[in-house]
Amino acid sequence: MWILQSNNEAEGGPYTFRMTPGRIRTLGRGPRADFVLDAPLVSRAHCRLVVADDELVVENLSSTNGTFVNDRQIERSVLKVGDRLRTGRVQLTVLAE
Repeated sequence: MWILQSNNEAEGGPYTFRMTPGRIRTLGRGPRADFVLDAPLVSRAHCRLVVADDELVVENLSSTNGTFVNDRQIERSVLKVGDRLRTGRVQLTVLAE
């Protein structure tokens, strides 16, 4: 299981999201997002998270302000334990359980 967790000071948070194998989840500000981030710089459907083949992958969904992994803007990236995923001003750290 993968865990994405913010610190206690995260805008609209704190946040903790869990991803299990075979799951696809959207992260965004809109009510249709699977994981909702209550922060103004986050797009309604900001990015997609996919767990496949024991990897956690993030894909940008044409968000207005971009998706960043370790401060680098990405369109798609494989996440590893310790990576920092940022959408808007919200930063989530990748953990494993």
